[in-house]
Amino acid sequence: MQNAFGDPQTILLLGGTSDIGRATVRRLVRPSTTTVVLAARHPVSVEDFAAELRRLGVANVDCVAFDACSHATHAAFIDGLAERHGDLDVVLLAFGVLGNPDDFVADPASAAPVLDVNYVGGVTVGLAVANRLRAQGHGRMVIFSSVAGERVRKANYVYGSTKAGLDGFAQGLGDSLVGSGASLLVVRPGFVHSKMTTGMKPSAFASTPDDVAATTERGLRRGLHTVWSPPAIRYVFSILRHIPRPIWRRLKI
Repeated sequence: MQNAFGDPQTILLLGGTSDIGRATVRRLVRPSTTTVVLAARHPVSVEDFAAELRRLGVANVDCVAFDACSHATHAAFIDGLAERHGDLDVVLLAFGVLGNPDDFVADPASAAPVLDVNYVGGVTVGLAVANRLRAQGHGRMVIFSSVAGERVRKANYVYGSTKAGLDGFAQGLGDSLVGSGASLLVVRPGFVHSKMTTGMKPSAFASTPDDVAATTERGLRRGLHTVWSPPAIRYVFSILRHIPRPIWRRLKI
């Protein structure tokens, strides 16, 4: 349970190697935080972060195997974590892959894993988490979307389409939680300097994982349903979404 100040006792990070996910956990950890669960495809890959969290005073850091594409296991996975650690106060859905657009054109089948991880995996585990939070009567889920899904660009339309789908799902799922005691926060970052974007040319309004984490923390504190990072990019896309397609496809953004 969260304490009187809204600080979580138990945090679950789905996507334990995510730079944004890790930065957000660092922001959310408080002296009252007793448990952090780091879920990753290969648990050994998060042992470094687990050691960091223990140094920060988190008594119980559990590194567990999680496969976003193993859809049939997600409900039992979430229920098992709740049975082992008690109520889940904050759950972060931070996993995802970018892929190479050139590879998708050369081999269309290579796009399937990106869809499976980013969208289908997000839906199946998101539904499982929502069921658990409803049963608890409290808890917050955070789904990291992207401005790439706000209006899909020709430069990354496969990845963008997965984020558009995930964002739509997250909005509807959040609405379905209203009145249950649980809630959902959608986070829409712009370009973020991270492992995923190494070697890519930054776009305007580029930020860092800690910037996104700070925005996420503020959104949780204020009980918001959607935040943008950086916040100004919300107003940029309020214009970009209405630009005529012949102009949009020529923009180098």
